[in-house]
Amino acid sequence: MAIHVLPLERRTLHGQFSRDIAPVLTIDSGDSVHFTTLDAGWNVAPGKKYELRDNDLDRGHALCGPIAIRGAEPGMTLEVRINQLRPVSWGWTRAGGWSSPVNDRLGVAQGETLTLDWALDHENGTARDQFGHTVKLCPFLGVMGMPPSEPGSHPTAPPRTTGGNIDCKELVVGSSLFLPIAVPLGLFSTGDGHAVQGDGEVSTTALECGMELADLTFLLHKDMHLTTPRALTPAGRITFGFHQDLHEATMIALDAMLEWMGELHGLPRLNALALASLAVDLHVTQLVNAGVRGAHAILSYDAIGGV
Repeated sequence: MAIHVLPLERRTLHGQFSRDIAPVLTIDSGDSVHFTTLDAGWNVAPGKKYELRDNDLDRGHALCGPIAIRGAEPGMTLEVRINQLRPVSWGWTRAGGWSSPVNDRLGVAQGETLTLDWALDHENGTARDQFGHTVKLCPFLGVMGMPPSEPGSHPTAPPRTTGGNIDCKELVVGSSLFLPIAVPLGLFSTGDGHAVQGDGEVSTTALECGMELADLTFLLHKDMHLTTPRALTPAGRITFGFHQDLHEATMIALDAMLEWMGELHGLPRLNALALASLAVDLHVTQLVNAGVRGAHAILSYDAIGGV
């Protein structure tokens, strides 16, 4: 299987999802791609923006791609294996100073915006801000996805069935993300590196950072037909739900987990629901992505025995 290197340059960057953006690389199922990415805000260094940004093409997150996968067709599933993630040495987090449902509710929409500037220490696995606070690193990619079937431009902020701005902190190295394919060739893009994030991403930003290296392997599953993303992670099996209403997002994730439990263990739906009440944990993935809330259900690998 081939390994491809996708450099960080004007032709590989875009800030929207669209089936109309031509792929910058075409690969076969089983190939790997080494990406280099900017942070979500198009910064190339602390306080320095990417100068060649196109106001029309680059309205959203700084994404690298799209990648075409030969043989990918709507109705198939793309598996994205996360082999290695190496963040840059700096990052940032912001809170308050703009109107959002969270900021409005917490009374911090008016006034200043606080920015935490982080120095990342890869040797010790920590980051330190200008006030001396430290956090442990747990890097992942906030955006991994493909365009929906509808033509035209689609913003990068909301997560969709085909992936995108999922912002799930469990998608660390060693994980596989399974995404429904909606357009020919898939057209996968990624970006929005996070050095660490809590469930919810409550300030609207994580520890935002670029990635010196994001090593991903792509596999086509022609006979796997999903309606919402799934993942295999160190924490367990995960299903996702996205909706404007957080309760409905949670029900979508739970419904998908019951279906997966039925596939895994041959369980009727009521049996799956009863066992899920004991073995499945529901998490708020994020509250802040363009009005589309995210939830995920986690089933650890050893949670159910005897089947």
